[in-house]
Amino acid sequence: MADSKVETISRLAQWRIENFGPCSYKKSDPFKVGIWSWHLSVEKNRYLYVRLFPEPSRASKEQPPIARFVLRVSNAVANRRPYISPVHERLLRTCDDFVWPVDSTFHGRFIIDVEFLDLKICPLNGGEASSIWPSDGMMQSVSTQSTLRCLSRMLDEAIHADVTIHTADGTLRAHKAILSASSPVFQSMFHHDLKEKDPLQST
Repeated sequence: MADSKVETISRLAQWRIENFGPCSYKKSDPFKVGIWSWHLSVEKNRYLYVRLFPEPSRASKEQPPIARFVLRVSNAVANRRPYISPVHERLLRTCDDFVWPVDSTFHGRFIIDVEFLDLKICPLNGGEASSIWPSDGMMQSVSTQSTLRCLSRMLDEAIHADVTIHTADGTLRAHKAILSASSPVFQSMFHHDLKEKDPLQST
């Protein structure tokens, strides 16, 4: 259904509910923020209850997120003041881990916004939770750490090496991109695709 879709931009998610109608419960389609897929749900009783929870998966079971976030509920038509939640920080595993009661009953069209201020993950082997996003100039991102491990392995094992350097001690495999970044001589040589008559020698 169209009004089950959640739009996302970076760390923001927005769910536009066109018509809540007489039904007392509605759940959004899954949406991706960070490394998890999420759901929002609303339930109408005496209050309007808003829930945020990760979609059941291996990632959410083995490494459930610790989320810091803010919610906002606003009416899509009337000029009513939106309801804004305090900043919440919770370990989220299931739909029962976070419920926000809004002290009002919204009718017809309304909008639920979620801003993820931070998402933390605990290592599989235990230890302190760390943010999946960089902060304060520190590269704490899980994806960044994975990229650096791959790059380190590529250099150590000469994976995708495209230059062979012959030295007095033997042969060294290297990468044009790394050599170009560290030496203007190599940069000029590779930029102009210059060819050596003899194998590249280094002493």
